[in-house]
Amino acid sequence: MLAWTIYISMGAAALLLLLPRRSAQAARVVALAAAIGGFVVALLGFLAQRPGETVTVVRVPWVPTLGIEYHLAADGISASLVLLTGVVAITGVLFSWNIEERAKEFFAFFLLLIGSVYGVFLSWDLFLLFVFYEIVIIPKYFLITIWGSTRKEYGAMKLAIYSFVGSAMVLVGLIAAYVVAGEHSLSLDVLAGHYFPQHFQMWAFPLVFVGFAILAGLWPFHTWAPTGHVAAPTAASMLLAGVVMKLGAYGCLRVAMTLFPLGMAPWGFHFLGFGSWRDVFSILAVIGIVYGATVAMVQKDFKFVIGYSSVSHMGFITLGLMTLNLTGVTGAVMQMISHGLLAGLLFAVVGRMVYARTHTREFSKLGPMHLNKVIPFAAVTFIIAGMASMGLPGFSGFIAEMMILLGAWKAFPMLAALTGVGIVLGVVYVWRAMQKAFFAGDSQGATQPPGEYHEPIPPITLPEKLAAGILIASSICVGVYPQFLLRVIQPALNSPLFAALHNGGWQ
Repeated sequence: MLAWTIYISMGAAALLLLLPRRSAQAARVVALAAAIGGFVVALLGFLAQRPGETVTVVRVPWVPTLGIEYHLAADGISASLVLLTGVVAITGVLFSWNIEERAKEFFAFFLLLIGSVYGVFLSWDLFLLFVFYEIVIIPKYFLITIWGSTRKEYGAMKLAIYSFVGSAMVLVGLIAAYVVAGEHSLSLDVLAGHYFPQHFQMWAFPLVFVGFAILAGLWPFHTWAPTGHVAAPTAASMLLAGVVMKLGAYGCLRVAMTLFPLGMAPWGFHFLGFGSWRDVFSILAVIGIVYGATVAMVQKDFKFVIGYSSVSHMGFITLGLMTLNLTGVTGAVMQMISHGLLAGLLFAVVGRMVYARTHTREFSKLGPMHLNKVIPFAAVTFIIAGMASMGLPGFSGFIAEMMILLGAWKAFPMLAALTGVGIVLGVVYVWRAMQKAFFAGDSQGATQPPGEYHEPIPPITLPEKLAAGILIASSICVGVYPQFLLRVIQPALNSPLFAALHNGGWQ
């Protein structure tokens, strides 16, 4: 059933290209119907997922001579991320409802990207996963270069170059694993059951991990992320932050850590204070958390604040993965979902609700506009999304970050303490951005009406309100009843697929 998430999305993308050039309204309807259809399938598949079970969706030979199969399957982790993708797809279409310029091409690229993301999360053959992973790069490049802004060609090219470099590293690692295993198969369950020599894992693990982590915004390979987010149109920013960056984190867990767990074992010596690759990536994760929050605090562009905040929050995911305990890794998966919802909402507020109406993202220009009075719905939405991303109890961010911090405290207490600094800085940059964007006019005692600063600002539309409500409600549902996701995520992490990881250092 879950395979239809891919087929519906890509089939609708092809259908859109057959529509008349000026059929913008028809393109929106087709895109929304496809997004809703994919979400319904994802939800039904998730609800049918049994804890600890891996369901084979389809498995047929593709390139038999190389042992490559068209193999789609799902466990609790895959099913949860597929569900996240369905939610982001619907809200992305709603926030793009007013797109007029080449609407059918926009939504065709949008759905092609969504279908490819579904494919990555469901692929159980690593060659198939790699194919879907590469397809993602194509539509996201064109979405930015055609419908983006603010040095859009530079942002798109930088994102593509970083993505292709990371993909090349992953491909080298997968080919090496295929040759060393001698199994004539790239099936995940087959390779996960093969014992790779430790000396091989010591170089294969960092190669594949970094290759995927580049797309996850790992410091210092993060620089594409703020640039790409700022250049992208709203829906593309939502997809980049909501699901595309999660592909990198998912690859780190599903491929690098599953196949090469001994790559995180101690080296037997220390170099510059590091004793293992686990130490290296843990430190880089904490640096990313603190660095992203610090840089976000001093930004003058509203969207750059959210871009660097994504770098900081993605650092939590890497840190959770490196704890190598059930609590921390579960928190990392929960953070993938939480950040996907909240970052998407924050980018929608900045890009669609504010920038599309005011034509500026500069705090110095937004402040005098009294946006809290002109578009109060945007102000309230940003406050809710900002507090949720800070980890306010009752929202998904609290559960995710709490589990990561608890897991980190068990694994490396000093790093957990430093991570707390990043959380405090997160409070600062969110409240600073909120004050400067929405309340600066009031705090400065300005008395001029908003119309004297800018042309009349259109009100928030019904599709935008509906999309914001969906994302907020989803975050609250996860925050209030996390067991909805935990019931399938934790058993998946304890499944035989991760047996090698357990033996390699699961604490």
